[in-house]
Amino acid sequence: MRLPFLRTSLAVGLSLASSALLANGLALNEQSASGAGTAFAGRASSALDASTIYGNPAGLSKIAGKQVSGGFAIVKANVDISRVDTDAPGTSKGDMVPLASVPFAFFAMPIDEKWNFGLGMYVPFGLISDYEKSFQGSSHGLYSKVAVMTLQPTLSYKITNRVAVGFGPTLNKIDGKLTNTLQTRSLSLTGQDTLISIKGDDTALGYNIGLMVDLSEQTTWGITYHSKVDYTLKGRTKVYNAPGPLAVGNGKYNASLDFTTPESVDSSISHKLDDQWTLHGGFTWTRWSRLESIEAKSKGQAVPQFSNLKETLNWHNTWSYSIGASYQVNPQWVLRTGFALDQSPTTNAYRTVRIPVGHRKILTFGTGWQASDNLTIDLAYAYIRENTAGVNQQASPGRPAYSATYRNSAHGFTGQATWTF
Repeated sequence: MRLPFLRTSLAVGLSLASSALLANGLALNEQSASGAGTAFAGRASSALDASTIYGNPAGLSKIAGKQVSGGFAIVKANVDISRVDTDAPGTSKGDMVPLASVPFAFFAMPIDEKWNFGLGMYVPFGLISDYEKSFQGSSHGLYSKVAVMTLQPTLSYKITNRVAVGFGPTLNKIDGKLTNTLQTRSLSLTGQDTLISIKGDDTALGYNIGLMVDLSEQTTWGITYHSKVDYTLKGRTKVYNAPGPLAVGNGKYNASLDFTTPESVDSSISHKLDDQWTLHGGFTWTRWSRLESIEAKSKGQAVPQFSNLKETLNWHNTWSYSIGASYQVNPQWVLRTGFALDQSPTTNAYRTVRIPVGHRKILTFGTGWQASDNLTIDLAYAYIRENTAGVNQQASPGRPAYSATYRNSAHGFTGQATWTF
């Protein structure tokens, strides 16, 4: 992903903007419907199905028999833009996030009494935003589509009947496309804006490691560490319609961008009150401060504006907190609910049109149905409401200043089927 000319870099673009369902910044949490029902409050301390491969690899030790589990989340986001202040012509309609889906799939099996093996496929980061062509802030971001797909083979080991550990290396593939404009109309060079298109990919390794401890027959604690992943994205930048003395920059150029997805720590505790009620509570810490700045480089580009870009992001580390509960109605049905608070890693001074997110409040509901001895169906719904977030992007040649207030919300639906054999 080469960003030789984007005001907002690929790193900022990695987030599904306001449609990331249960995580802020660049992260996605859509890896489990059974966990989504409680706002992932017990993700590190409960092993409801094979999706524990992501939530806590140590939880594989609690999966009996062979199991295949998979599904997807659908996200419908709503973005309201108001108080627009810019000299750029055009519109600011909002609702730039199209209907998005996020898939996941997992397999788990025992090796012997101590060891379990699992394999997971999921999307930990993603982005899709598509402003109208007449968007007034298009010089800071017009279209963004990025996805990270992860494959994770995993082993868990039961140290004692109460303590287990798990480890899984991750193979991560990132690819995507970003576009923005250079508003050469404002420079009186032409009646048509210059269009910059960036497209590329990379593959890199990381790992997840987890510990799960049964503190008692009723209480389990767990902690999971998701490692950072270093990428060097390589691909091509295309420049169209550059006018006058900038026309020498039109064409296709090889480009690269170094980018690191940050590490995170997820910890939770689950307590079974009785045969019906189970309570969960958890937190996640994410090291977003790694994203201090981003530099993208283009080879052979003669125009400095299209060549190298170094941006200051000044993101900060974040905490998110969640609580949840499940109620076992009968052997076939379980009901779930949860609530989460999720900090934004950016502020009004550095927030961009590609990722205009604020602090979030998330309310979830879910259910699980034991359809047969082998088949379980899980469904979850989430309503996300963000605080009002200000975007204040400064002017530079060809990029008029753009300030606006964003108010984002979203509805998320997650479905999952689990087959045990």
